[in-house]
Amino acid sequence: MTLYSNDLVHQKNLQCTGFPAYLLLTLMLLLQVWRGSCHPQCLDYKPPFGPQQPLVFCTDYTKFGCCDLQKDEEISRKYDLIMENFDTLGSARCGKYISSILCQECSPYAAHLYDAEDANTPMRVLPGLCGDYCSDYWRDCRYTLSLLLEDKGNLQQFANLTAAIEEDRRRFCDFLELKDKQYCYPNVLTDAELNANLGLVREDSTGCLEVCLQEVANGLRNPVAMIHADDGSHRFFVAEQLGYVWVYLADGSRIDRPFLNLTKAVLTSRWTGDERGFLCIALHPRFTTVRKAYVYYSVSVKKEERIRISEFTLSDHDDNQLDHSSERMILEVVEPASNHNGGQLLFGHDGYLYIFIGDGGRAGDPFGKFGNSQNKSALLGKVLRIDIDNIDESTPYTIPSDNPFVGEQGARPEIYAYGVRNMWRCSIDRGDPATGAGRGRMFCGDVGQNKYEEIDLIVKGGNYGWRAKEGFSCYDRKLCQNSSLDDILPIFDYPHKLGKSVTGGYVYRGCEMPNLNGLYIFGDFMSGRLMSLKENEATGEWQYNEICMGKDQTCKFPKLINSYYRYIISFAEDEAGELYFLSTGVPSATARSGVIYKIVDPSRRAPPGKCSIKPRPVKIKGKLIHFYPREEFVVNKKPTTTPLPTTTTPKSTTTKKQTIRRPIIIRKPPMPTRQTKGKIARPQPTAAAERKTTQSAPIKTSLTTTVKPTAVQRGATIPVTTPSTGYRATIMTPVRSRISQTSICSTTSPKRYWGPPTHPARATSPPLNPPQSPSPTTFQSLTTTWAPYTSQTANKPPETPVSSTTLPKVRNEKLWPGAKSQSAGETNQVNKRPKGRGRGNKRGKGGRRLPSGSVRLVSADGMPDRGRVEIFIRGEWGTVCDDLFTRKAGTVVCRQLGFTTALTVMKRAALGEASSRVRILLDDVECEGEERSLLECKRSKVGKHNCSHEEDVGVICGYQT
Repeated sequence: MTLYSNDLVHQKNLQCTGFPAYLLLTLMLLLQVWRGSCHPQCLDYKPPFGPQQPLVFCTDYTKFGCCDLQKDEEISRKYDLIMENFDTLGSARCGKYISSILCQECSPYAAHLYDAEDANTPMRVLPGLCGDYCSDYWRDCRYTLSLLLEDKGNLQQFANLTAAIEEDRRRFCDFLELKDKQYCYPNVLTDAELNANLGLVREDSTGCLEVCLQEVANGLRNPVAMIHADDGSHRFFVAEQLGYVWVYLADGSRIDRPFLNLTKAVLTSRWTGDERGFLCIALHPRFTTVRKAYVYYSVSVKKEERIRISEFTLSDHDDNQLDHSSERMILEVVEPASNHNGGQLLFGHDGYLYIFIGDGGRAGDPFGKFGNSQNKSALLGKVLRIDIDNIDESTPYTIPSDNPFVGEQGARPEIYAYGVRNMWRCSIDRGDPATGAGRGRMFCGDVGQNKYEEIDLIVKGGNYGWRAKEGFSCYDRKLCQNSSLDDILPIFDYPHKLGKSVTGGYVYRGCEMPNLNGLYIFGDFMSGRLMSLKENEATGEWQYNEICMGKDQTCKFPKLINSYYRYIISFAEDEAGELYFLSTGVPSATARSGVIYKIVDPSRRAPPGKCSIKPRPVKIKGKLIHFYPREEFVVNKKPTTTPLPTTTTPKSTTTKKQTIRRPIIIRKPPMPTRQTKGKIARPQPTAAAERKTTQSAPIKTSLTTTVKPTAVQRGATIPVTTPSTGYRATIMTPVRSRISQTSICSTTSPKRYWGPPTHPARATSPPLNPPQSPSPTTFQSLTTTWAPYTSQTANKPPETPVSSTTLPKVRNEKLWPGAKSQSAGETNQVNKRPKGRGRGNKRGKGGRRLPSGSVRLVSADGMPDRGRVEIFIRGEWGTVCDDLFTRKAGTVVCRQLGFTTALTVMKRAALGEASSRVRILLDDVECEGEERSLLECKRSKVGKHNCSHEEDVGVICGYQT
């Protein structure tokens, strides 16, 4: 997140209030605007939705937003709790501000209002307001700010913060205002441009539909197919061209034993573009009871290339492995050339097995007078349909009685359709989830010759025109002019300027992305284009739209990316109907660059809970290989306009028990709305308080209340009544204080009642006793990384008391990355980078050898709580790459160093980069936050990375109280 100089609070203003510079600057990091293109997005890093039940409180977002009824009720309860502090006048005047601000969690643009687009940067605790609205809020109800912040992190810090800024409208709105006038509240509600297509699939200026991707598997060697068992387990089976089939569980982990290994039998090679190999697998539609699988692969028999269709039976001892000795050959077809092998197996809704075979290869189907595809006595260039259930020992399959060419002289009875060239990837439409419309339709992509690629709907007995036609155009003019051709035209074709090898896809019928329902999504192997077709039900025509990756911040959310390997091999759907595609960066059967991507619509999702699944447990024999996203290693991908964002683990959404509120110090000036009886306690200020007041810049005062904490039992409250206020306040001393506190400035009473000032000019402002500069033991960032539906319990600080005289000094200076210490004497020898080739000191204090996994923070000014992360492994100090490094990983580092948490993680070497002599030892570090060292976290192997020192990660550590 970039800080601009004109957004910073001048040091002079900081000195006037006595408010610590680092606290204000940290809050500025919290509240700054992310300057980028925005889009509908919620605080849980997912698209908005239409609630299943209308909202009662935040009614502006009842049709489309980020809250369901449960969240709406939670916000309503918080509003009621806040309003208990108001009298009638204050409730009428301030209620509208409180409710509007609280309800911005439900806004479809909540992610922008809260600066949550980048999950690795701090999120605002309150939504960004428009300037005029903020001014009105300040004028009418500025003293209510602390009520909105009471449940956001450290209560004492927020109480001190509001007291420091609420008397200055400019500073007040510097913290709350969102400078982008289009997206700030309330302008975002009425902006016609934003709301014109709210909730629809986002399109760029050329009409390209913008989607995002989620990586679900990687390291595959030309993944050619992905299927599911439809048995409730939600596992999927991925086939590699070499002849392996792997089982992936619903959590993304892979079983280490292959489901099938035919590598010794499969005919293929390592050269790029070889079309031979293991091409497809299909499970019996009643797989849970029949327990059989069918495969399509290339073989060599006596130096003759063939296509083989075989049946395998599931192992009796392992539901995740086929019995390799059970192979039963169903069909073999001789291939006259090494290309155009077809390669699709499908079970139709009729229970029959469909086989899609290419025309035999070479160019222009040169076999015979009319080619293989138009020759019904040949199986090449055909769609076959066979019955594999009603068989006996003498026949591998039988012919369905209604096959279109049964009984026709010279025609093979297996043929269901003909005139196809090289159909690559076909699918069957599940049908509309509500109406069932389209159910059973069979879509195929047919690879063209040298001009056009086409998409076909397969029908019984259909002739698809090859080699007479290529797409809508004539290829063989003599055959094309034959009136008896009577071919079926494709629903769509495209020229080779868009792509040169179509990969058929699926009609989306899943639950998670309602906008995509009915959209046929496919791609091109050579150009890497993703494309879509949408049927006009009135005319029967299909409308084309290209699909592109979301730009700017659209896909910069945990688990989402906006770039992919360009060679699109296949498409797939999982058991729930969600859509995927399989691609590679190197189209070789031996290159481990294959990745599986899930397609995600960032503009709209289904309501929470609607698409929840409960996978059936699967018994595992062997080990599980856990999935780690590797999208940062992708090279030669389809170009995008934005760099690939890192993927981070989403924050937990489990609800924790509510913690007991710690007593806070409230510093509030009086708000004149009515007279309150009582006298003001005026204890004498301490000498330390007088010195602080004298050193501060002069502030006009009318009231000073100082209380010595020594006169108050810890945790006790002192009721003190203030004159001419619309509320009563309570002083509460902290239950645990990390440093000695000499004075507290406050107005107090047992309960608060808030009301607007009758006249702004009459409001009095007491002097604010500047708080002591906290040490790192009390410093807590005012940023927050909470998920919207999560309550978190702060980590307890160490019980050992810390003397303020021994703590490192924290200077009231600018703390953005790169700032250097004003004092040359304040250094930390432990954190200095040693000379040499990154080997560092192999022994710690007392000559003890450093254990592997030890960490240190290296900073230019020697500050102990922040700096570049370096780790000691195998006798040398090295750095850590920022890929996937989040606050959870930072917390592991900070706890090793004696702190309780990581206040923030700084990427791209923001806290300094190491020299070229220092090695990068760790990359892809993903922690849960409780590990003892980074070596216990998920990570790449030591020394294996794709980073430079420009990506060295840094952390700022602190304490949670």
